Amino acid sequence: MAMDRHDKEKEMASVLLSALYAYVISPTQIKDGFVMLLEDADDLVVDITDAVNILALFVARAVVDEILPPAFLSRAKKTLPESSKGYLVLQTAEKSYLSAPHHAELLERRWVGSIHVTVKEMKKKIADLLREYFDSGDTLEACRCIRELGVSFFHHEVVKRALVLDVEIQAAKPLMLKLLKEAAEEGLISSSQIVKGFARFAEGLDDLALDIPSAKTLFQSIVPKAISEGWLDASFTKSSCEDGEAQNEDKKTSQYKEEVVTIIHEYFLSDDIPELIQSLEDLGLLEFNPIFLKKLITLALDRKNREKEMASVLLPALHIEIFSTEDIVNGFAMLLESAEDTALDILDASTELALFLARAVIDDVLVPLNLDEIASKLTPNCSGSLGMSFFNHEVVKKALVMAMEKKNDRMLDLLQVCFDEGLITINQMSKGFTRVKEGLDDLALDIPNAKDKSSFYTDYAQKKGWLLPSFGSLVMEAPPPTTAELVNT
Repeated sequence: MAMDRHDKEKEMASVLLSALYAYVISPTQIKDGFVMLLEDADDLVVDITDAVNILALFVARAVVDEILPPAFLSRAKKTLPESSKGYLVLQTAEKSYLSAPHHAELLERRWVGSIHVTVKEMKKKIADLLREYFDSGDTLEACRCIRELGVSFFHHEVVKRALVLDVEIQAAKPLMLKLLKEAAEEGLISSSQIVKGFARFAEGLDDLALDIPSAKTLFQSIVPKAISEGWLDASFTKSSCEDGEAQNEDKKTSQYKEEVVTIIHEYFLSDDIPELIQSLEDLGLLEFNPIFLKKLITLALDRKNREKEMASVLLPALHIEIFSTEDIVNGFAMLLESAEDTALDILDASTELALFLARAVIDDVLVPLNLDEIASKLTPNCSGSLGMSFFNHEVVKKALVMAMEKKNDRMLDLLQVCFDEGLITINQMSKGFTRVKEGLDDLALDIPNAKDKSSFYTDYAQKKGWLLPSFGSLVMEAPPPTTAELVNT
């Protein structure tokens, strides 16, 4: 069905498959499903002219998302006639998509799924949408476009930009307020997103007033109107006052933040860890270590993988030299508390933060028990705590791979503690072990005994109760020789 729909539905289908993988749909079933699609490719092209290319994208995306092993392509080819469209699909996936430079990033962005659109791109889409609405005045069409963006968590940007247009262009005022009112009344934009949009606009009022002297007066007239009409929560006026007080942080802290930003930028350029540590010691404000950690990762989040890796590598060095475990815990707690604000500029902030946490556990900067300690420091219902379970299967996978690479079974102790504390469930263990098994052919290229180690770890995990006794048979079982089963053997 997704093949015959828009890119948005194709992206949603790919994301759904990744979410269902191992938890609901087994790896064998995923393979069988793709084999069935490949076998039906000749029929699919009758109704969907671009079926070969679309299906090739789905196969390549599944490999990138690690729900199909790379070896699937070569195995599936052996079961299909070379003249079939299914064979052509696999060739296209391999040569046109999986062999391209930076293919993973390109495939993830191919259908411009909302979770992969950059903040800059999304802001441009919203700006264009509102400009078109100003020209047409079609509220229904504007609401439809907002809905199609598929970023309900980013609707505050729609609110903020609508308010900016409202004060910039006098003629836009009735239109923008009408759009916000209708979007709120039909539940398209939630109350919290409306409030957040107003709050963000209020934060930038001083700068806006330099160009539009009447901006504050206009905004002061909008707020009571929106509250009286019922689409802006009355709590906004109270929260905005509290936010203003919170922004008056002490001069010493503010100056420290400015100085460490410079230090971090220099580190990203030089990759000189000893120099960074010396700079922090020279500041003589080690009580602000948690603030440094927060600033380091926040800056890395908005940069490339190189800087993210540099930030992760730096943490163990800081932990050894000048950071206590309490500093690390408090720094991550501060990060998670502010995750919602970070997401204003970095859409996948919660996912990235989860990966930083996972890496900190793998690198022994944190122990699993520290995760509970971090969670206990968060305010109730804090959005920063969302996603903390996201990385548990990733911890399992990385721990097993690291144990193979370093020939050090100490990683199993980490998994034991995680399991005993209930931080990693049997389902999460199963998914992590399954992901390792699915990538064994590739791992064996660098680690010759990877398959033997995987079998040993699986047996060990079953004895310890991390995995169900049936785990091995569910993953490796290969019933009678149908085409689909041949692919799995």
